Amino acid sequence: MTEPLFYAPLATAAEEAGYHSMVTSTAVLTGGRLVLGAGISPWREDYEVLGVEWASRGRRMDESIAILRGLAAGGYFEYHGTVFDLPPVKIAPVPAEPIPVLIGGHSDAALRRAARLGDGWLHGGGDPADLPGLLERLARFRAEEGTEGRPFEVHVISAGAYTLDGVRRLEDQGVTDLIVGFRWPYVTGPDTEPLDDKLTHLRRYADTILTRL
Repeated sequence: MTEPLFYAPLATAAEEAGYHSMVTSTAVLTGGRLVLGAGISPWREDYEVLGVEWASRGRRMDESIAILRGLAAGGYFEYHGTVFDLPPVKIAPVPAEPIPVLIGGHSDAALRRAARLGDGWLHGGGDPADLPGLLERLARFRAEEGTEGRPFEVHVISAGAYTLDGVRRLEDQGVTDLIVGFRWPYVTGPDTEPLDDKLTHLRRYADTILTRL
C-alpha cells in the first residue's frame, strides 16, 4: 500500500532541487508506487519563520511542480521563473514513469491548480455538507482548463466510505479514491490500540466493503 507524501515547497532553487531529488529517489526505491501529495500551508507563520513571501505562495507551488516534473524526466533541466531560477542540472536516479502529483486545498485557487496542473485532488476533510460543492467546483474548473478528458484522481475523506451505498454515491459524484481510518487522527499522546485490533478493523473493512464492490 502506498501512502501519499505530503510536501509543500518553501525553499531556494538549490534546496528545491535537493528536495525533488529525495522525491524521485523515493519513487525509484518504491518501484514507482509513490504518489506525491502537494499542498500550500494556510498559516502565515510558516512563511514568516522561513523568510518566504506569503503573497507568492501560489506561484511558488506552480513553479515547484514544473521543476519536479522537469527534473524527474531525466537529462539536464533548467528553469527560469519568477520565484526560482535553476541552471541546467541533472538528478539521478529518476523513476521510469512520471510521479503522480495530487494537489490539496479547498479554495478556488487550490481547486483550479489541481485542475490545471495536478494528476488529482486531495480532499482535506471538514464539514460533509461542503463536499458536493467542492466536487462541483473542481469539475467546473477542469472543464474550464480543458483537462476534463485526462486521467484524474479524486481522493476524499467521507463517512460515506464506511457503507456500500455511501461508496457508490461518492463514485457517482466523481470520487475515485477514499481515505479511511479507524482512529481519530488528532488525538494527542501515544497510540495504545494493540496491533491485532488495528488489523481487525482493516479485515472487517475489507470483508464488508472492499470485497463487495
